Amino acid sequence: MTATEPHPIQAKAALFDLDGTLVATEHRSRAAWTRLFTTHGLSVDDALLATFVGRRGQEALADHVDRFGGPTVDELFEEACGYLMGPDSPPPYAVPGAADLLADLHGRGVPLAVVTSGLRAHATELLAHVGGADLFQVIVTAEDVEAGKPDPQGYLAACRALGVHPADGIAFEDAPAGVRAAAAAGLRCVALTTTHPAADLAHADVVVPDLTTLRWAQDADDR
Repeated sequence: MTATEPHPIQAKAALFDLDGTLVATEHRSRAAWTRLFTTHGLSVDDALLATFVGRRGQEALADHVDRFGGPTVDELFEEACGYLMGPDSPPPYAVPGAADLLADLHGRGVPLAVVTSGLRAHATELLAHVGGADLFQVIVTAEDVEAGKPDPQGYLAACRALGVHPADGIAFEDAPAGVRAAAAAGLRCVALTTTHPAADLAHADVVVPDLTTLRWAQDADDR
């Protein structure tokens, strides 16, 4: 279901992806991956870049490492991170509605988690754009799991840490890999069309353009 009007949601906990869901970073990630490929004389297009969205960088790079003819996945990832953090990298910014929704949920005492395919230092930096890492009881990053999205490992770990059964939580995502991870974990999922068209996110329970249309219901009767 695609929601453009105010949409009430309610759960015992809210679990958020980060890049593209709370903070817009896809523009600078695309720039970094594009520079990595072109620096090594390799072609890159939108279809290839789409395979990186919502996944751990090393896992996405592993699909293409043979094309680079020598560097390891870790070496390529470190190079890409250098481009991402460079002074000419486009700045990130909060997804519309993200800061207000998080402030509202935090004020209500709703348990909050971040489940990101990025690194912890990257997550801490980005969360400053939406109120800070202290809003969240749990932050699960790429360093904390053996397999990244679409594997549900990160979401399951966050639910355990929050003490919430997945059926009682709701996930917020922007990429097909994240939507699949949330579903595999047993979470309901709200998907944002910030980085992918609605058709790519059809397996989510609700699809919205950003976080401005969401209203947290007081209880199940308000949904």
